[in-house]
Amino acid sequence: MATPASTPAKMRAVQYDACGSGAAGLKHVELPVPSAKKNEVLLKLQAATINPVDWKIQKGDLRPLLPRRLPFIPVTDVAGVVVDVGPGVKGLTAGDQVVAMLNSLNGGGLAEYAVASANLTVKRPAEVSAAEGAGLPIAAGTALQALRSIGAKFDGTGKPLNVLVTAASGGVGLYLVQLAKLANLHVTATCGARNMDLVKSLGADEVMDYKTPEGTSLQSPSGRKYDGVVHCTVGVSWSSFQPLLTDAGRVIDITPNFSAILTSALHWVTFSKKRLVPLLLSPNKADLEFLVGLLKEGKLKTVIDSRFPLSDAGKAWQSSIDGHATGKIVVEMES
Repeated sequence: MATPASTPAKMRAVQYDACGSGAAGLKHVELPVPSAKKNEVLLKLQAATINPVDWKIQKGDLRPLLPRRLPFIPVTDVAGVVVDVGPGVKGLTAGDQVVAMLNSLNGGGLAEYAVASANLTVKRPAEVSAAEGAGLPIAAGTALQALRSIGAKFDGTGKPLNVLVTAASGGVGLYLVQLAKLANLHVTATCGARNMDLVKSLGADEVMDYKTPEGTSLQSPSGRKYDGVVHCTVGVSWSSFQPLLTDAGRVIDITPNFSAILTSALHWVTFSKKRLVPLLLSPNKADLEFLVGLLKEGKLKTVIDSRFPLSDAGKAWQSSIDGHATGKIVVEMES
């Protein structure tokens, strides 16, 4: 389908044409505006957020799966307005403000226009800004699915579980703390000293500086055993978590390495009650609608670390690589 007459033929975009090139490898280019095919929508983007997986793909960590081809326009988590719909799309029309997760194989988020699957595009109410909405798909989606993996429920029927969140001031961690409290869980969290007040203000019951002996031990200050751990960083082995768990406790690892996958497989084949569970996000429209609804109701907030215009996408990229952001790093397409 051709792009609408009111849509320009060209757009600004940021792409890279080689893996391992870091922020210096991002190039500002002018490209044709894509068109929506069957079950797709064309979006005029307003905001996008950078996740660690975006620069890990560029680094080559996911080769040969991603990037599928070069040059590649990175980033998948976006918000914008629908300017055209492809055949078969229902429930979305031109003019709708939306939040979307783009296809990770194709990327496209660091651009003025992008094509999204209608199945991963949801309407964004006026109460939710583009920047807030763009923070949701990967980070909040991962947090939601991780908590469900340890038995959390959001309809008031869940058990009062104890959960540990590591790296609680990161993009996923800040959503985890809030969602865990919405599920009536007792939350112990670790983060840097400068972010302890923020994490506590979002609902954490116990907060530890990860650089102190108490934080390094990961033990609950109140002596609780954990029904679940959502592990959002690297460098902590299964043996550190195992004695801190309840009899059927689980560690959900959102950044699993090969060793974690092997440990998880061993737990499955030996029918271990305590388990390490690698988590890979399974994006779906229902979860995204649920999360947008929580933002609208004021029950969830997107903590924004910094905002950059598209012209400074390289600075935003480097900020994410540096790893010191508190919350989400946003790239905005419009002033």
